[in-house]
Amino acid sequence: VTIPMAKEVRAMAEKMITIAKDNSLHSKRKVMAYITKEDVAKKLFEDIAPKYKDVNGGYTRIIKTGPRRGDAAEMCIIELV
Repeated sequence: VTIPMAKEVRAMAEKMITIAKDNSLHSKRKVMAYITKEDVAKKLFEDIAPKYKDVNGGYTRIIKTGPRRGDAAEMCIIELV
């Protein structure tokens, strides 16, 4: 993934995790308005959000891997911490 794309993914992932930490009906509806796949939303609420219950932000990490061979775009890896 290129760095600008990873930064956009990080912003949306952190917002979704923050909303999912509440685990109310309202938060489930807000997440389902953005994430249309039910299995992904289910995993977010059951596995990912409880792991970050006591953490205030900073759920992802971007690791730079160097330039892409074809067009020399800066590449990176995005992962959950």
